[in-house]
Amino acid sequence: MAEFSLAALEAIVKDRLADETAKSYTRTLAAKGVDKCAEKFGEEAVETVIAAVQRDSAALTAEAADVVYHLTVLLAVSGLSWADVLSELSQRTAQSGLEEKAKRLPG
Repeated sequence: MAEFSLAALEAIVKDRLADETAKSYTRTLAAKGVDKCAEKFGEEAVETVIAAVQRDSAALTAEAADVVYHLTVLLAVSGLSWADVLSELSQRTAQSGLEEKAKRLPG
């Protein structure tokens, strides 16, 4: 089996969003707008937390996959990409996490 990547997932999502004739869950979800995509991402995030707290490895793996998929869709409908996220992470890792967090906290 070929190795899968976030880039491959993002390409699939973008292809489905670009194909106006596609009958896919991705396209149906995106058509409902950013708010619905964000809501669905939040639901999957909560389910991921529940699986982790229950120490259910199989469920955690499945829910984590759902989170990554729904975040990819949310990013795409928001005009963002994984490259944007990775760029932000790159900037953050150039300093300690404590320093970075202190800069985000109010005065």
